[in-house]
Amino acid sequence: MGQQVMNQFRCDKQLREDCVAIYSALGMDLNTAFRMFMERTRAVRGLPFPAVLPERTITSEEALAVFQKMREEAAGLPEMTLDEINEEIQLARAARKVRRE
Repeated sequence: MGQQVMNQFRCDKQLREDCVAIYSALGMDLNTAFRMFMERTRAVRGLPFPAVLPERTITSEEALAVFQKMREEAAGLPEMTLDEINEEIQLARAARKVRRE
């Protein structure tokens, strides 16, 4: 390993706490996650994820209208028990497995 250097930067406290919790659940600390990010950056010679502007942005009002429409559509659906939900998931997985074979 080459000479070690220290990197420092500022970020929102809540952002840091959220990321620490995520990386901890993945079994790593924040420093390891950053090193992985930097190694991947070097490997792809750029950002290790797509960094593009969306083709279209929507306003808060448009997003709220879509959300309200979805709620209205879902209001008429019958409630499902946990067992029914799990059964539907199992059926979908079985169907997907059959398609792959």
